[in-house]
Amino acid sequence: MENKKSYIPIKVFISYLVLVLLFGSVAWFLYSENKSFSKNENRFTEKNSSILKVSNVLYDLYETESMARIAIQSESEKDFKDYVAKTIILKVNIDSLKAVVSTSYQIKLLDSVQVLLSKKIQNIQQLKAIKNKTEDEAAVSNAISDLTKMESSMRKLQLEDFVKSPATMGNYERNVLQKYVAYLNQNIPDDSTNTLSKKASDSIISVSKILLNQVQKETANKKKLLNLEENKLLQNELSISDQLRKVLGIIEREIILNTTQIYLGREASLKKTNQIVTTAAIIGLLLTLFFLILILNDFSKTQSYKKQLETASLKARKLLTSREQLISTVSHDLKTPLSTIIGYTELLSNSDLNTKQLYFTKNIKGSSDYISKLVQDLLDFTQIEAGKITIEKIPFSLPDIINEVGKSIQSVYPQKPIQLLLDIDPTLQQRIVGDPFRLRQILSNVIGNAFKFTEKGFIKVEVKANFETNKITIQIEDSGIGIAEKNQQLIFEEFTQADDKIEKKYGGTGLGLTISKKMTTILGGTLKVKSVLGKGSVFEIQIPLCYDNTLLEKKLLFDTSKKKLIAIIIDDDQSLLQLTTEVLRQHHYSVFPFNNAPEALIWIENNAFDFVITDIQMPNMDGFIFMKELQNTLKLNYKNQAVIAVTGRQDLSLEDYKRAGFAPVIRKPFSPKVMLKTINAIFNKSEIPIIPAKNNNSKNGDKLYSLKVLKAFLPNEKEALKEVLKVFMTSSRENLELLEQAALDNNYTLIKNITHKMNPMFKQIEAFDISNILDQLELKDTESSEINRAVRDLKNKISVLFIRLEKEIN
Repeated sequence: MENKKSYIPIKVFISYLVLVLLFGSVAWFLYSENKSFSKNENRFTEKNSSILKVSNVLYDLYETESMARIAIQSESEKDFKDYVAKTIILKVNIDSLKAVVSTSYQIKLLDSVQVLLSKKIQNIQQLKAIKNKTEDEAAVSNAISDLTKMESSMRKLQLEDFVKSPATMGNYERNVLQKYVAYLNQNIPDDSTNTLSKKASDSIISVSKILLNQVQKETANKKKLLNLEENKLLQNELSISDQLRKVLGIIEREIILNTTQIYLGREASLKKTNQIVTTAAIIGLLLTLFFLILILNDFSKTQSYKKQLETASLKARKLLTSREQLISTVSHDLKTPLSTIIGYTELLSNSDLNTKQLYFTKNIKGSSDYISKLVQDLLDFTQIEAGKITIEKIPFSLPDIINEVGKSIQSVYPQKPIQLLLDIDPTLQQRIVGDPFRLRQILSNVIGNAFKFTEKGFIKVEVKANFETNKITIQIEDSGIGIAEKNQQLIFEEFTQADDKIEKKYGGTGLGLTISKKMTTILGGTLKVKSVLGKGSVFEIQIPLCYDNTLLEKKLLFDTSKKKLIAIIIDDDQSLLQLTTEVLRQHHYSVFPFNNAPEALIWIENNAFDFVITDIQMPNMDGFIFMKELQNTLKLNYKNQAVIAVTGRQDLSLEDYKRAGFAPVIRKPFSPKVMLKTINAIFNKSEIPIIPAKNNNSKNGDKLYSLKVLKAFLPNEKEALKEVLKVFMTSSRENLELLEQAALDNNYTLIKNITHKMNPMFKQIEAFDISNILDQLELKDTESSEINRAVRDLKNKISVLFIRLEKEIN
């Protein structure tokens, strides 16, 4: 299944790689095509510009030809000059056109156009000259016409006198008419006064007409020649214009052809690009579907494997849970008979036994201790594996623990000549905050191993504080057998030892260092080892350094080992009574608990005591009445012993308690530290600490309760803590039943007494939601409906709380 799981990332990677390669190829092709397309686009733009310029030149050519015709027909010199100026501009435009044409052939054509334009100018100049000659012939014709008019004025008849347009007549008719005109002119009668002058004028006019006719004939001949020349020039003009249009047309066609080819190339490129993109999209889609099917197939298999794995994991968890429950059950079941065996062994050891019997009992005790340690190790190991280890954060003295552990283990090996050396940093005399029980466990395992594997020499425990890293370093160095380098990590594995021979020679389960390393990790530290085989080992423990805000408390000035102080405890709350009793007994006080004041007074009649701790509000006899009875009853033999008031009431001041005869006052809820400080202050005649009342509305996160204060009362006493909680839950259920009945009976006095009795222990476990309801019922006079509603709410909250507490106990 692991191999199958590894296939999925590979297939996904390959699919992405193929798609990326496809995308890259398409992108490269599109880039190259786009580059080519852009190049063609630029060429297309250039060709369009060329076509536009050729069109402009053609337009200028047509305009020039129009101006040429005007210049030919017009007698104005200005028209000819305009034509020449326009032709020069046309030549300049043709020169600019050379920059955009692509071939030398086209440039030659443009040069030929310019040559033709120059010829055209010359041709037009020649035509204008011929036209001027034609105008000379017209002058001769005009002179002959004038002479003819003179003849008419001199009484000579002309053809025009008879026919309006003689030129339109046929030759025969005109000759007949001419002869008739001549006959008439001969027979016109002469005037006697002007006969002489007439003859003279006739002779002059006749001679002039003859000369002019001759000139006219010559001019007509020349005109024919000029007409021929003009026709040639006109043909030349047409030929030049035709050649100009043809040349420019060739250039235009070539440019249009090139532009068309570029356009077709663009279209082909676009078509090719579309085909490639479409093909790539289809291939990409097919590849995506192909790999998707593969991945979904693998995913389906993975889900199947995952379900199998979950089933196997669930089975393994059940097996681990079963193993844990089995080990826990067996361990707990072993603890009771082991405790019995150890207890009876101690009793036997203290009885009159001979040497052989003492030897037997000693072996029994040693084996029992070994089994007890094995059972404890198994329990710790299963709790660590299950993640059920809880870490405390309470102040403790590190030097005290190291001294206690070191000397305790040294006393187990009196036969070994081993010197125990302790070197503790003076800055660690102040209390630190942590879990003393777990640290004691770690040190017991490591120092115990040092003694076990060292036959002689020394064991040195060096403790230093590093303020830069906020760490405490504890080094345990021994001169024992040492550990081979290859086995130095092996020793931290469960049920494993450095050498198979070690188990046979020294015994052990191979769990001690495993538990110690895991415990150190849970505490936020490390456990390391340095060792040389045959020369000893150095185990280094590092844990976080966190100082307590207060200095180490001074011990009581009196020696409690010589005299145990006798304490009387009076409290109608059975759970709080038991809790206070356990705390004082742990601190070597002789304690006599009573759940009512009258019984305590009866006991006091016949017994001595050193101090009394009493609750104030109790049924039958409260704390104030008890104090009066104690002070005023002579047979009680009261000698001003300290009476400490424990109360949850807020309506009385400290002065009220002092006037009543109480020494100090402890407000509920309180911690063992407060109670012990108060007792210490009384017997050392120091200032009694004033402890402010706790605010019931203190926030405890989202938790229903907290056992932090109770655990401070009973550190490392889990069984005692369980007993206290069991008693608390039992008494609370009984009081809740009484409270429900009192609410039904509207017995407000009883309601206040019961809630006052219940409240302190709920405050001790910081169940503030419940405590607030109890405060309301105790301190306020409310209506019956509100009381019943508050009691129902209280019952529901207590039920939820006790379910959680029972789970924690079990």
